[in-house]
Amino acid sequence: MPLGAARFGLLGGVADLGKLELISTQTITTTTSFMDFKESDGTFDTSYNVHFLTVNNFKPATDGANLMMRFYESGVLETASVYQFAYQYGSVTGVFGESKTTSIGYLRATPGIGNFGREVGHSYSYLYNLSDSAKYSFQTFHSSYTNQTPDTFFMFGSGVLPQTSTVDGIRLQPTTGDIDEVSVSLYGIAES
Repeated sequence: MPLGAARFGLLGGVADLGKLELISTQTITTTTSFMDFKESDGTFDTSYNVHFLTVNNFKPATDGANLMMRFYESGVLETASVYQFAYQYGSVTGVFGESKTTSIGYLRATPGIGNFGREVGHSYSYLYNLSDSAKYSFQTFHSSYTNQTPDTFFMFGSGVLPQTSTVDGIRLQPTTGDIDEVSVSLYGIAES
């Protein structure tokens, strides 16, 4: 029996495991201080164990600002220096390095982006266990961005909120200043 037929027979229907299911897309085109995805307004869904977040065309109002990610735990935004991350970065100019910390108040959604004309950042993050109150919440992250030259850069790595909690929302905001422009989509990944 072909695997597809066996899967159909065992599960009583066609399984579409790993399918991206759009929860919400938000776009900012005028200067705004932050963007929230929350269970309470329907832009976040706690029924998924794995979420996928895409950031397109991030442009900060303040030069060099990161787009940071913070989690709401049972409706309360976690802003304390309890997050941890480790990232590697590089550029077409041959500059390579790493950024890491065991005590900071956010995870990165993008690295620092300038605010000059052509500078823009893009990224995607997989977010694990956000809705599981018995497990830590993890992030894996990939980003590309350009500076004013324009030179291209990349960054990848992971982060964690090392405490057990139910995450029911995400806030995105620059480390300094405001957001001039960005489009963000949040997906859930189907498991059944």
